[in-house]
Amino acid sequence: MFYANGELFLQSLISSAKLIFMSERLKGKIGIVTGAGSGIGRACAVAMAREGARVVLVGRRRERIDEVAREIGELAFAVAADVSNKTDISSLLEKTVSRFGGVNFLLNNAGVLHVGNAEQLTEDQWDQTFNVNVRGVWLLSRAALPHIRKAGGGSIINMASTLGLVGAPNRAAYAPSKGAVVQLTKSMAIDHGHEKIRVNAICPSFVETELTEGLLSKTSDPEAIRRQRTAAHPIGRLGQPEDIAGLAVYLASDESSWVTGAIMPVDGGYVAA
Repeated sequence: MFYANGELFLQSLISSAKLIFMSERLKGKIGIVTGAGSGIGRACAVAMAREGARVVLVGRRRERIDEVAREIGELAFAVAADVSNKTDISSLLEKTVSRFGGVNFLLNNAGVLHVGNAEQLTEDQWDQTFNVNVRGVWLLSRAALPHIRKAGGGSIINMASTLGLVGAPNRAAYAPSKGAVVQLTKSMAIDHGHEKIRVNAICPSFVETELTEGLLSKTSDPEAIRRQRTAAHPIGRLGQPEDIAGLAVYLASDESSWVTGAIMPVDGGYVAA
């Protein structure tokens, strides 16, 4: 009985400490995070809510975003949607405004990755890559712009990739799609800067998520590939989702009010090597 009470007391202390150290950099802001059910999207959504934002969690797998919503609590609202579907996007914006009253920032994180060179990829794989990774970013950003404008400005954050900056083997669809996201980011930053709408891109390198673990598991020697990938990063390790979340919080906050059109690698030095 004493152990149980002590454990509850410890949990209470930890919760209190989290509240004390929460700086609320995003207090009062409302944001949409796509691909929020796992990996980078989940880490960003949790970090944004910890900083006081109300976040709409978007994903195709309902059970995943519901789980993240339960973890976050009352600051989160889960909406199942496909970002490449215009009807889903319209419904998403209606539900967001109805629930929270507006939109201050958008994190376009949803994405797909098919492995293969130009001859190996199927037309369906190419089309899905661009439908989700590029068309989805454009469609959701376009739908969110009037609401961000109505709020007096805000932030759109696009999750690109270091492979939007440099090439890589067997990424003949993924790398071009992320290159398109980089250029869309720059163009939108120029078009909407006068409206106090900032548009920036984060370019992660190899981050350990379910997606990347799945890719490794399909190789003939996963541990050898992991060592090879790690060695390509001067900082000496692969990334974690939380490594990306800090920059996402900064770009959603007013601290980045003079940052737009920036393409920011968070990559353990991968691009520099």
